[in-house]
Amino acid sequence: MSEQDSQSTYVETKSGSSWQLPAIILLALLAIGGLGLAWSNSSKLDATKQAVTDQVKAVQTSVQSDVNTLKDRVAQDEKANTELQGDLKVVTDKLKITQSQLKKARAEAEQLNTDTTSKITALDTSVHQELATKATSDDVKTVDTRVTQVDTNLNKTISDLNMARSELGTLIAKNHDEIDVLRRMGERDYIEFSIAGKNKSQKVGNISLQLTGTNEKKNRANLLLTVEDKTTEDKNRSINQPLFFYLGGSHQPEEVVINKIGKNQISGYLSIPKASSQPATSASSSNSGK
Repeated sequence: MSEQDSQSTYVETKSGSSWQLPAIILLALLAIGGLGLAWSNSSKLDATKQAVTDQVKAVQTSVQSDVNTLKDRVAQDEKANTELQGDLKVVTDKLKITQSQLKKARAEAEQLNTDTTSKITALDTSVHQELATKATSDDVKTVDTRVTQVDTNLNKTISDLNMARSELGTLIAKNHDEIDVLRRMGERDYIEFSIAGKNKSQKVGNISLQLTGTNEKKNRANLLLTVEDKTTEDKNRSINQPLFFYLGGSHQPEEVVINKIGKNQISGYLSIPKASSQPATSASSSNSGK
């Protein structure tokens, strides 16, 4: 080989090695950059995974809390439903009793109305028949008198139908309106009273009454009755059950009737025959004038 050829080969070899080194360095830099980018992406991915995990845990916690709350509400609703069913049963049972009582009361009222209507119809027919057969004015006057008498008897009949009678035959009033009916009949005097409080003597007409105790559930009361300076104890007196007593020299009894019993209080009336009635005042005289 000539010297010229050797120099040419050396120049080519030197020229080839000069561009390879920068290429290797560039590739190394690219590799390092790729590794850095991969590491960065890996870090971001881990952070994202952690964030997602935290969010999932938060959602799970929230859902569990909502589920527990829902369970509590369902339990409360079931308890309330059970209580409502119990209350409904009680109301239903009471309603059945009330309907039974109402049906019985209606039947009694219808029967009473039928009996009263029948009597009124019979009396009206009798009066019209008599009027039809009478021609003179004197006969008409007589019939008018009989009509008035029939009217009075009818009112008494209606009162008898609505009021019970005691064993001595006296009518028993159950309230103020019925007491007024008895007053209008004029057979006896009636003095209403109201006693509030125990062991306090109260003047009622020609007697004194003292309340010593009450039993609201059984509608009973205990009394001390003072008549002509003699005191008698009466226990377990029921509502609308007359208490009879006689004054000295009288053959007709007076009677005390209790119409209402409350806690340590009662109200009712004193019934006095006209023949033995005396002017008297009561601590509850304001009631007697109603």
